[in-house]
Amino acid sequence: MPSASIVAQFRAHPVATTLEVGSVIVCVFLFVATFLLLASGPPVGAGMPWLVIIGVGAVFVVFWTALVPLYERVVGFD
Repeated sequence: MPSASIVAQFRAHPVATTLEVGSVIVCVFLFVATFLLLASGPPVGAGMPWLVIIGVGAVFVVFWTALVPLYERVVGFD
């Protein structure tokens, strides 16, 4: 099966491709940010960077486990 380029996928399915590429970017951000914060030691003070990582991760999980399936059910995708 020939692999389609990202541009061809975007033209065929712009919303799905945007969501998938955005998800990869969020995952890479969460991984790198977590690694850098772990390397810098335990949180000091309010720990705002840790709260940002937790918040972004929570929104990401809720989006893919609740909102996307709900949207697919309402719109009627199989």
